[in-house]
Amino acid sequence: MDAGSLNSFSNLKGQSRCPLQEQLLQRKNSKENMDRFIPNRSAMDFDYAHYMLTEGRKIKENQTACSPAREAYRKQLAETLNMNRTRILAFKNKPPAPVELFPSEHSTASAHPTKSLKPRRHIPQSSERTLDAPDLVDDFYLNLLDWGSSNVLAIALGNTVYLWDASDSSTSELVTVDDENGPVTSVNWAPDGRHIAIGLNNSEVQLWDSTANRQLRTLRGCHRSRVGSMAWNNHILTTGGMDGQIVNNDVRIRSHVVETYRGHQQEVCGLKWSASGQQLASGGNDNVVHIWDRSMASSNSPTQWVHRLEEHTSAVKALAWCPFQSNLLATGGGGGDRTIKFWNTHTGACLNSVDTGSQVCSLLWSKNERELLSSHGFTQNQLTLWKYPSMVKMAELTGHTSRVLYMAQSPDGCTVASAAGDETLRFWNVFGVPEVAKTAPKVNREPFSQLNSIR
Repeated sequence: MDAGSLNSFSNLKGQSRCPLQEQLLQRKNSKENMDRFIPNRSAMDFDYAHYMLTEGRKIKENQTACSPAREAYRKQLAETLNMNRTRILAFKNKPPAPVELFPSEHSTASAHPTKSLKPRRHIPQSSERTLDAPDLVDDFYLNLLDWGSSNVLAIALGNTVYLWDASDSSTSELVTVDDENGPVTSVNWAPDGRHIAIGLNNSEVQLWDSTANRQLRTLRGCHRSRVGSMAWNNHILTTGGMDGQIVNNDVRIRSHVVETYRGHQQEVCGLKWSASGQQLASGGNDNVVHIWDRSMASSNSPTQWVHRLEEHTSAVKALAWCPFQSNLLATGGGGGDRTIKFWNTHTGACLNSVDTGSQVCSLLWSKNERELLSSHGFTQNQLTLWKYPSMVKMAELTGHTSRVLYMAQSPDGCTVASAAGDETLRFWNVFGVPEVAKTAPKVNREPFSQLNSIR
């Protein structure tokens, strides 16, 4: 594990750059669209042209001396011999009118209406904004970045958690933990966008109210070592530790540990609940992905997994549930694996496996299109946008100079934030703006609503 130094994250806003403006090349005036004449030499009569330029001039000079009878004879002779032409140079003939094989009224009526093609979306190749993120811990197994539903982004830098408000680009410090408890090893917003969970290196988890800027409680006794991954499911906060355990914590009650999942032999580095809240996916440093069912959870004994997926050959941190197919899960393997795999979580079948060529650190589905974004390590440290299900590369976004460890998606699904070992936080307008804003279903976003206070 390569951990960075633990200095403060200073002047985040001051280090930001203005969004990159796309430069449009204006079309210069040119003569390429002007009409021009093309000589048609095959239509030219060079003998007649020579005659009219020489002998024809003499005839015009002697026309005054000719009698009326002789003039009439000359005109008739010229008409007979096609000598009344006044143009010497002939230009390209007008093309003949096309022959209509079918009457126009029939062709118009029988033509099928063409399907309107969707214009191809422009994907900016450079980041929209870059912020300084000094002392970001360069550790593949941690989760130090999250974007809440209130449009506030949380990032852990060393012992400190900072909040960056995307609506006005303001930055504030939420908390700095002591050296004996830190560094911060994971952050995760509650669904309400106000409360946030902070996992620590000493195995504790702190719950904070970001609006009031105060700590609500500390969850202890869940793990024996650092908490590197967390995921909310309404009022349940699921935590994963280096001890290989997964714990469901009900934040509404004093005895918060309600269920325990045991199956991983090494650190749990990825946790994601499905949109329905019924299935939990976990990835570990033991190269294993587990699928757990909420309905099978037991408070009396460790819960048994539904599926144990062992096809990856390296640590699995990147997990992403598909937003348009509830039983589809995408997983990404570390440096020794380099693949993105797709699973049917109802059957446990592997639907597809794609070799990306580099370490897969994070995965995000588009909320608006059938697209998947992956972040990578050596050698390009890029973000790759894939079209699903063909898995054709749509774009590769470069700019980071170290592995892109963390990604988070804005609430509207358009912007993606990425943080890397190069200590920069970059924003990418990769998923575009949805054509029609869909009304989101009402969900219970108040895990703390039934409590007056938490001790």
